Amino acid sequence: MSSPQKSKAPLAILVLAALAIAGYFIFRSSDADSDEGGRDRTAAVAVAPIERRAIELRRVFSGALEAHSKFVVAPKVAGRVQDIPVDISDEVHRGDAVAILDAAEFDQAVRQAEADLAVAEANLAEAKSALEITLRANQRTTTLRERGIASETEFDNVQAELLARQAQVKVAEAQVIRAESALESARIRLSYTRITADWSGDEDRRVIAERYVDEGETVSANEPLLLIVELDPITAVIYVTERDYGLLKPGQEARFSTDAFPNQTFLGQIDRISPVFRENSRQARVELSLSNPDHSLKPGMFVRANITLDRVEDTTVIPYAALTRRGTETGAFVINEDSKTVRWQPVKTGIRSNDSIQVLDADLSGRVVVLGQHLLDDGAEVTIPEDATLPEAP
Repeated sequence: MSSPQKSKAPLAILVLAALAIAGYFIFRSSDADSDEGGRDRTAAVAVAPIERRAIELRRVFSGALEAHSKFVVAPKVAGRVQDIPVDISDEVHRGDAVAILDAAEFDQAVRQAEADLAVAEANLAEAKSALEITLRANQRTTTLRERGIASETEFDNVQAELLARQAQVKVAEAQVIRAESALESARIRLSYTRITADWSGDEDRRVIAERYVDEGETVSANEPLLLIVELDPITAVIYVTERDYGLLKPGQEARFSTDAFPNQTFLGQIDRISPVFRENSRQARVELSLSNPDHSLKPGMFVRANITLDRVEDTTVIPYAALTRRGTETGAFVINEDSKTVRWQPVKTGIRSNDSIQVLDADLSGRVVVLGQHLLDDGAEVTIPEDATLPEAP
């Protein structure tokens, strides 16, 4: 939401000019009453110079700060919270342990899985030993059969036993693999009792923003424990109307101020512009990024973003107070310096900045009337009281 700019014209000069003009009219009125022949009265006006300079279109938008990124730390397994070594505002580094759950039950599960694996490995060794014995028996039977000593029935029985022993070895090997997997799963669940702060990105440190539980509480899987945020950079969010939307683009610079640090100005730039407008407000969300190495800026702070939407380097500029209307035309009264009369000049305007406005279609120079236009017509005579010329804008 844009805020109006404060006037830069010195208030004292405006008051002085108004008093001078009022005094001049009183003097002219008494002088006309004493002049028996009567004379045409001239208008006393205040004037300001026409400038040739750069002018900027600026807007001030109100918004709020948000964390650049944030995530909730939650356990993957249920358990009793044994220790939380961090608290609100503490800095954490990637991989730091931020919570410890009671691991007794998970330790026992690991020992049980290790025992099951040992049994499976022993069964495999026994099955392989039995297979070796059966292989030797098969070789003897095959030799005896070739000599005509062993019968076909004996040979078939040995072959059947050999196949059974081979199958037993395969089953035992599968049981070992299953036991190894169960052990690895138990170890993984045990590792889940040590909850770490892990995130992607280049930033190695972040800050604890919220702490939801204390030591001794029993939590379920995926129950929030902590909120961790990234504060450098920090994101400012503003909302803009259709009038300004088309003048914004990513990378555009902005200057920020906040009530928390009234004497400081923070620099940032536009990161993202929403492609849609909110139906209820007809405004679009704009996100800006600010460097915040000392973490002085905090999420939730109110900020004002001063953004230059457009700039013209060399153009004709007059005071906004010089604009007036005659019929359907907008224009200004230009002083004819040689004859102390005024000339009505219709103008087309462009950028307005503070109390100045750009003139697009007229090559103007000299001075324009900024006070007293309601008394004037094209070609009217004017008097410029002393100290009734406003200075150039800084």
